[in-house]
Amino acid sequence: MSDVKRKFATILATDCVGFSKHMLDDEEATFESLNACRQIIDTFIEQHGGRIFHTAGDSVLADFESPIETVNCAIKFQETIHERNQTISEEDKRRKLLWRIGIHSDDVIFEKDNVYGNGVNIAARLEAQCAPGQILVSRVINEQIASKIEAISRAAGTKKLKNISNEFEVFTISTDKTNNIETAANAEEQEDTDRTQKPTLSILPFKNLNENEDSSFLIDGVYEDIVTELSMVRQLSIVSRQSSVNFADSDNELDDFISQFKVNYLIQGSIRSSGSKVRVTVSLLEAETKEIVWSKRFDRNLDDIFEVQDEIVRSVTQAILGEIELASLNRAKRKPTQNMSSYEFLLRGKEGHHAIDKEANANALEMFDKAIDSDPNNAQAYAWKACTMGQAFGRGWIQKPLEEVMPEFNKLMDHALKADPNDFELHRLLCGISTMTGKLKVALEHGKKAYDMVPNDPRILQQYGEILLKTGKTRQGCDLTLLALEYDPVAQGQINSDKRKSDAVFGCLMDDRVELGLEIAEEIEACAENTLLFSAALSVAKHGSLEPYTWLVNDLKKSNFQGLEAAIEEMGKYDVVVQSTLREVYLDHIAKLQPNLQLVS
Repeated sequence: MSDVKRKFATILATDCVGFSKHMLDDEEATFESLNACRQIIDTFIEQHGGRIFHTAGDSVLADFESPIETVNCAIKFQETIHERNQTISEEDKRRKLLWRIGIHSDDVIFEKDNVYGNGVNIAARLEAQCAPGQILVSRVINEQIASKIEAISRAAGTKKLKNISNEFEVFTISTDKTNNIETAANAEEQEDTDRTQKPTLSILPFKNLNENEDSSFLIDGVYEDIVTELSMVRQLSIVSRQSSVNFADSDNELDDFISQFKVNYLIQGSIRSSGSKVRVTVSLLEAETKEIVWSKRFDRNLDDIFEVQDEIVRSVTQAILGEIELASLNRAKRKPTQNMSSYEFLLRGKEGHHAIDKEANANALEMFDKAIDSDPNNAQAYAWKACTMGQAFGRGWIQKPLEEVMPEFNKLMDHALKADPNDFELHRLLCGISTMTGKLKVALEHGKKAYDMVPNDPRILQQYGEILLKTGKTRQGCDLTLLALEYDPVAQGQINSDKRKSDAVFGCLMDDRVELGLEIAEEIEACAENTLLFSAALSVAKHGSLEPYTWLVNDLKKSNFQGLEAAIEEMGKYDVVVQSTLREVYLDHIAKLQPNLQLVS
């Protein structure tokens, strides 16, 4: 085990307010202003005897030996940044940046250049509770500096510090210069993720009434687009495409499926095509009684297939929602192209992507190329080609390093966004790739756009939920992750619910839902190292030990300890408080399960 030291220290945590919005407004000017502010902050930290031990660009963590020096440092750089902001006019290209600061003293763990422990956790949580331009300190700090610095100290009541305390007494520190900084509400965006008041709808796969099975790609494509269009209706909860397909391919009873997903309505349909003609028959059933609520047959030319889909969506929505004005639903219109040749190639490509097979993947890439050749403005063809490339890379079917794949991927996404900047698939993909490459604030932007367009797609619920969890919006992020598990327990490409449940355990850890997280963790058949680590943290939070969960102790003993270390390191990119908690759990509870382990920092 590496050399670990504990000692009393004062921790300063600071973060730029609204950095993501500033970057969206003007990335270059914001970056230059950030560097100017960081120069001010870093200089004062050094002058007052502090040491920066963690930084993520727009946030800084530093440790000090003296609480007085820490607070004086915070006051100085807040005043200096305030003076800088006052010199910036509306015409100025520079950005006015505001900062929040949290300070606390406590026993902490020093491991090489890293610092962990309660002092870090509380300072970071205090910073998150600050108003813009404010300095928020704990009672411990206030008692030591109240009569020793030239500043205004005010009691600010108690705060709930997530994962730490429900009642934590705090104080604000300000000076004559900073006392008049406008404070803005620090409220998180509220999103209603409660599905209990929404009717739940399942669209079962449409039957292919053609004798020629080669037309199945058309039936599947029309079915998938109808699922997507209905998913855009916020007043409906939609059982995922994959869950409905899994049921249709199984021998399970319909009543069991209805009960499992709490389905209120079912859509069943069939498609028959002949030459340029297509007949689509759709029925809406009340799930409990199996009575037909609405049924209609559409005889159309293939060129009118999009109008058929729109009419189905309108009719089904009206039948379920009654007199709710459809215009208020503001459904995002997503038509790949009016060119049916390109559309057919697109559907064939998507069919190959969904097969999750090396040969089918290669064929799908050819189909997307043909779709693009037929219609260079087919935005979805570019997006799905990029997605299929990502599938091939992730499964080892493309033998190239990431740095060779990324330029082509980025080029495809640029083409797609130029062709249709309002396509949810593009934003879903960009959210995923930005998360993977560490561009969290860009990922958040694209994730929100995808979610606003299609709020019931479990892929988006999980992906947007993950980036919300990693950027501090843990309540909504956890809610969406749990909804993804509820809507689509077995994600596409998976053989069981382990992936969805592992995502949910991470969400419960980040949002302090200890009991629920442990319940879900115990249901996972095979836990990855990071999920074991998250489960251990939940167990320690509830019981103070790992002992109540024999399965967890046994799995940890057999785990890859380097994988556990890697999970702790990875967490530092998103939340140093949780990282610090995981490190403590590891050092105090997990490491002793393998006595000969040498920790890697």
